Amino acid sequence: MRWDRFFDDLEDQLASEWEAERAALDTEAERLRLSRVLLAERLTLLSARDATPVTASFEFLDGATLRAAVTGVGADWVALAPAEGPAGAVVAPFSALVAIGMPHADLLRTARPSPPRSPLADRLTFGFVLRDLVRRRAGVAVHLASGRRLTGTIDRAGADHLDLALHEPGAPRRTDAVAGYRLVPFAAVAWIRADEAPNLP
Repeated sequence: MRWDRFFDDLEDQLASEWEAERAALDTEAERLRLSRVLLAERLTLLSARDATPVTASFEFLDGATLRAAVTGVGADWVALAPAEGPAGAVVAPFSALVAIGMPHADLLRTARPSPPRSPLADRLTFGFVLRDLVRRRAGVAVHLASGRRLTGTIDRAGADHLDLALHEPGAPRRTDAVAGYRLVPFAAVAWIRADEAPNLP
């Protein structure tokens, strides 16, 4: 009888140790998975089409803070729908994001495993989305990392820069209304507010 109890205790002890080891392995596997998660994947989960939109607080290099919902995510940029202010959309390169504030439950939701991103989304660069704004001739306000704001229309968007025709906000781009031109490196852009939302696939 005592031997039965002894073997039962040994079995319980081994089972307990096995459970502890499995839990440690699961924890380590989760840490390893999280170490490979990209910002684009977390932002994509915020923009999930089947979920309720999450309004987060986005802080930019220029010191601006904007409450907005994520509407699209590209290879190196995020599109936002501002919660307040004029209609339109905001596009910002990941490199200009300083911090993103949201409720803890939403923060945890963005850390869950996400469905695979579309190969197309991974090829849509910041320049690509700006070229869509060029095609639409949309008026923009380009907020620079320095804190300055330039308004006008983007005439061209290259691989790492844009050409901006300066004119009054809300006015159409007409030659006689253009006050000057600026060549702006993408690295200097904190965020862009467009009068029209870009077409996102």
